[in-house]
Amino acid sequence: MKRTVVITGGAGFIGSHVVRVFVNKYPDYNIVNLDALTYAGNLENLKDLEGKSNYTFIKADITDAAHISAIFQQYMPDGVIHLAAESHVDRSITDPLAFVMTNVIGTVNLLNAARDIWKDDYEGKRFHHVSTDEVYGTLGDTGLFTEDTAYDPHSPYSASKASSDHFVRAYHDTYGLPVVLTNCSNNYGPNHFPEKLIPLCIHNILNDKPLPIYGDGKFTRDWLFVIDHAKAIDMVFHQGNSGESYNVGGFNEWQNIDLVRELCRQMDQKLGREAGTSERLITFVKDRPGHDLRYAIDATKINQELGYKPSVTFEEGLSITIDWFLNNQVWLDNVTSGEYQNYYSEQYK
Repeated sequence: MKRTVVITGGAGFIGSHVVRVFVNKYPDYNIVNLDALTYAGNLENLKDLEGKSNYTFIKADITDAAHISAIFQQYMPDGVIHLAAESHVDRSITDPLAFVMTNVIGTVNLLNAARDIWKDDYEGKRFHHVSTDEVYGTLGDTGLFTEDTAYDPHSPYSASKASSDHFVRAYHDTYGLPVVLTNCSNNYGPNHFPEKLIPLCIHNILNDKPLPIYGDGKFTRDWLFVIDHAKAIDMVFHQGNSGESYNVGGFNEWQNIDLVRELCRQMDQKLGREAGTSERLITFVKDRPGHDLRYAIDATKINQELGYKPSVTFEEGLSITIDWFLNNQVWLDNVTSGEYQNYYSEQYK
């Protein structure tokens, strides 16, 4: 019997890369991609998979319990990779309830749907929940987040993801549901929606617009190339131990201001501009509430247990990312119109 894997949020940034890995690497799997196609879900991300015999897309909102249950009853998946989420911190400050609905209620709906069809027969089954390092809170100048770091979320977004993590673990402990969790650092790469720092700056440099940097620009993040993240999810889904969590990091800590300067340097070089041209666009803006100073992932566990390690340095991954955006400016233009423009103007006014 063919294995069937449901991937939620598979038209989004990270999800589209995970779907592509699974469809192409496992032709004997049926991959069912569920996505609500909100502002960040984009079927253009998956044009290359259209017509693949082992791929099915269904427009579905994970907050609709009845629809999710019906889909699970129809396709009877033995695997779930849950990536669907509201993920932008700034938006969570504006509308926290939307994050509760998708990230908490939506996750519980998926857990219930999986439990109902598996009926306590968990042999060969797996529910993989994809989360964030932001659930751990913030770090000082030293130290790293490990899988044993206590949760300390500071934004509505991270609080909603922390809650979803707890529900996943509770279903494992209470019902024996076979789950694995991954908590990742900041992703970057092709197809990234331009509300996030790197694609936003690429778009603004191309259009000679200011590069908005919160506060003093010294907020520090660990950056993970999205294709490496997709490979890590593949590893954990197939090889991770049930009930375990794995931190996925890129071993690439950068202060925001240094990252943007490196991006400016590469953009000027690739566009044939005089050095320093793009850096003049850097504009410091008022810091957002509850902004965590530093995130840094200790990915020792996934490295030692599963053999995972990033395939590119940050500079290499950034170069690949910039090249993708320069070669796909129609895609970029298509997603920077309409509602997004209104949001952007309000957020960075």
